[in-house]
Amino acid sequence: MDRMASLDVDAVKAFLAIADLQNFTRAAATLGTTQGAISVKLKRLEDQVGQKLVERTPRQVRLSAQGAVFIEAAREFLAAHDRAMAALASARRRFALGIASHVGGPELPTLLARLNAHDPALTIEVRLDDSRDLLDAFDRGEIDAAIIRREDDRRDGEVLAPEHFGWFATPDFERRAGEPLRLAASSPTCAIRNLTTRALDDAGIAWTEVFLGCGMFAVAEAVAAGLATSVFSCRLAPRGTEEAGGRLGLPALPSSEIILLSTLSDARSRATLRTLAAAFREHRPSASISEPVRARGPEAWSGVS
Repeated sequence: MDRMASLDVDAVKAFLAIADLQNFTRAAATLGTTQGAISVKLKRLEDQVGQKLVERTPRQVRLSAQGAVFIEAAREFLAAHDRAMAALASARRRFALGIASHVGGPELPTLLARLNAHDPALTIEVRLDDSRDLLDAFDRGEIDAAIIRREDDRRDGEVLAPEHFGWFATPDFERRAGEPLRLAASSPTCAIRNLTTRALDDAGIAWTEVFLGCGMFAVAEAVAAGLATSVFSCRLAPRGTEEAGGRLGLPALPSSEIILLSTLSDARSRATLRTLAAAFREHRPSASISEPVRARGPEAWSGVS
């Protein structure tokens, strides 16, 4: 046998099935293929090793002398292959996923459960943060994938869904004449805060931050308490609030897109990403800025932002 020759796994499987069953038809049935395909694989293996491995007559199928020598090595080869594949399949893998704080909603637990069910050997590490911070972490290689709001300067990524925004406040919240609009906001680096203040500045509306919270949960609590108004995704508005942009005379807000970023290319990781995208689309309720939105039901923002 040529020292540089390499064995074909499927061809070795075909040889062992023929050797064990001493019948091409039964070997084909066991492997879920045809008799013709089994014959082709055996011929390919014999060409690779440069030896006749099986003697075949109208009445009998048996190993040749060379086949009898080769069969134990063939079993060891196939067993080693199966052990290697099993080790890859069972090894625990780490999957670091970043989800923007204004993207994850009530569907987040279901999404993570779907990922875990898809691949129990997957250790999922979730990071909730602002889109810009997650984008920087993704570019540094600190996370494997990110679900974020598309930034203006970013054009890559798989689009998962559109994202619509609105001005939310309690029904009794008023914009007081002669006073700046009272805002609740998150950190100064938050993309939603920047969207909010830019829209107000462009419209010439004076504003003041009466509440600066750490994260969207604190901002939602302030808005739900009637202290201020703020911008939220229409599907993640605080309970007890309504879309009040028209009533308060506030400017329309541009829509955006939720995207999935990843550079993973191996088959298992790509399958995980497909499951992630499908789960997000399946469980994400849709809401449009043109629709009347009153966040009171169980689908409203519930602290997972």
